[in-house]
Amino acid sequence: MTIERFESRLREYAQLMRLHRPIGIYLLLWPTLWALWLAGNGQPPRGVVLVFVLGVILMRSAGCVMNDIADRKYDPHVARTRDRPLAAGRVSLGEAVGLLATLCLLAFGLVLTQNLLTIQLAFIGLALALSYPFMKRFHSLPQFHLGAAFGWAIPMAYAAVTGALPPVCWLLFFGNVLWSVIYDTQYAMVDREDDLKIGVKSTAILFGARDKQIIGYLQLALLVLLIGIGLLNGRGWIYYLSLFVAAWLALYQQFLIRDRTPEDCFKAFLNNNAFGLIIFCGLLLDYLPAGSP
Repeated sequence: MTIERFESRLREYAQLMRLHRPIGIYLLLWPTLWALWLAGNGQPPRGVVLVFVLGVILMRSAGCVMNDIADRKYDPHVARTRDRPLAAGRVSLGEAVGLLATLCLLAFGLVLTQNLLTIQLAFIGLALALSYPFMKRFHSLPQFHLGAAFGWAIPMAYAAVTGALPPVCWLLFFGNVLWSVIYDTQYAMVDREDDLKIGVKSTAILFGARDKQIIGYLQLALLVLLIGIGLLNGRGWIYYLSLFVAAWLALYQQFLIRDRTPEDCFKAFLNNNAFGLIIFCGLLLDYLPAGSP
C-alpha cells in the first residue's frame, strides 16, 4: 500500500469516527468530568481522569462507527448523511467492523486498569453503546437510550474513584439522560422530514407540535436536578453561578428553535457544548480552595 493510499484510508476512518466533528466527544466528556470531580471531591486521581478522557474519545468513535453500520441502508437517503464513508461506499462493511472491534478492544484495555466494579459496569456500557443505533427502528424514544449510553460513564466514574455507586451518582445519571433527550431532540428536529420519509423514529417526531414546550420542561427539570446535586454535595456559589449561566444558555436554545428551522435547531444542539462546559468550569472553580464552601 502506498503512503498516499494509507493516508487516504486514515482520512476515511477518521471521518467514519467523526473525529472532524468532535461535538459528540464533548457531550460525552462533560458529564463524565462532572462525575469524576464530584466523586473525587474536586481531586479525582489524574490517572483515572486520563483513562476516562481517552475512553470517551474511543467509545464515542466506536459509537459513530456502529451507528453508520446500523444505518448503512438509511444514510444514503438522508441529505445530511449520504456522504458518510460507509454510505457513500468509500469504506467497506468489513473495514468498518474491523475498526469498531479495534476501538472497543482499545477501550477495554483502558478499563482493565481500573477496579473490578468499573470493569463489570463497562460490559453494560458496551451493550448500551452497541445497541443504541438500532433503537430508532423499534420505538419512538431512542434519545432516552442514547442518554443511558452516554451517561453510563457516570456510574463507571464513581466506581473508579470511590468503589461505590451512591444515590447522587444515579441522580447525575438521570440528569444526563434528561440532557441527552434535550440535545438529541434538537438534533432530530433537523432530520425530522427525512426521518418521516424513511420510517425512522425519534422524540422530535413523537413530541410533534409540543417539541419546544417539552424541551423547555426537560431543561427546567435538568436545572432543578443539578441544583439538588449541588446541595447534596455541599457546593458553593461558583457552582450555582455556572447553573445560572447554563439557564440562560437553555433560554437561548429555546430562542434558536422557535421557528424549527433546521439550521437553527442544529445551532441549538451545538450550543449544548457550552452548556456542559460552563457547568464543568463551575465545578472546577468551586472545588478550588477559594471557591469551596
